[in-house]
Amino acid sequence: MNSQDSLSTALHGTAYWPGSDSAAARPQRHELTPREVLSWLPKNATPAQQDSAIQRHIKISEIHWSEQPDTLHMPGHSKGKSFRDISLPKYYRESFFSKSSLFHPELSGGRQGVAGDPVPYTIAGDNVITSILLACFIIVGLSFGLLRQLFKRQLKDFFRPKAESSSGVTETFNEVRLQIFLAFQTSLLFGICYFFYINSTKESTFVLEQYQMIGIYAITFLAYFLGKSLLYAIASWIFVGGKKIIQWQKTNLFLIALEGLLMFPLILVVSFFGVSIQNSAIYTVIVIILTKILVFFKSRNIFFKQTGGFLQLFLYLCALEIMPLLNLWGTLTLISSYLKINF
Repeated sequence: MNSQDSLSTALHGTAYWPGSDSAAARPQRHELTPREVLSWLPKNATPAQQDSAIQRHIKISEIHWSEQPDTLHMPGHSKGKSFRDISLPKYYRESFFSKSSLFHPELSGGRQGVAGDPVPYTIAGDNVITSILLACFIIVGLSFGLLRQLFKRQLKDFFRPKAESSSGVTETFNEVRLQIFLAFQTSLLFGICYFFYINSTKESTFVLEQYQMIGIYAITFLAYFLGKSLLYAIASWIFVGGKKIIQWQKTNLFLIALEGLLMFPLILVVSFFGVSIQNSAIYTVIVIILTKILVFFKSRNIFFKQTGGFLQLFLYLCALEIMPLLNLWGTLTLISSYLKINF
């Protein structure tokens, strides 16, 4: 009865070291853990002794995976197939969450937080249109500096009663070339102005980008100016002839360049100062009416000064001014309707 149990001695303070007999005598009713093995050692055990004890008592056994069939499927249905099976159709292998970062943690989660409201589109914030207007401003300034004397001479001869005075004006090749370039710029400015009008009033979405729409409108205005000049040349050659055709072509080129110079400030204030489209439309109509009055006055001095036929002049202007202008408006409306996205 006084004999002491060896297991009790080992558990209650007997010194224990790896490889000792007390370790062999200790019963093992479950798989040991490193914590349990280290608890048998004294507190001053070295790391080498701790490692030796763990290697002796803990053996890494082979892992045996379960071979039981998967029963986590709907009753009455066959078990599911792995998504790695290449024979499965695509709609089995991909789902709504296939590309979701929540379903695939290895994918990036995207933006953190809540997205803010996007900055609305403004003409002043458009770099392309701003660059175009800046280039036009530089070209207008240089052209006006080079053609200042020509403009003064043309304005002086424009209101002279003698038709021969304008035909005798000589212009250099550079002056004519700059006037033609200003006519191209006038077409571009009218195209930008009409795009502003469509973008503000119609509130439509187009199949093309805004720069392509501006280019199409500018080409339409250029075709209008070229077609009107061709009609004037044909009508003048049939009914009048002589030097008056050249005189009218110079006057027409001057009026087109003048329209561009008058429209350029409007484009600037609409783009950078937020002028309403209603006021812009009123200004544009005033410029067009003023130009038609000058055309009426100059046509009378060139073609109908001797005859004095007011009815002939009215029919002449209706056929060569009013009808092309109405056709231009219809063409622009038709282009916008064709390129608009109908929801």
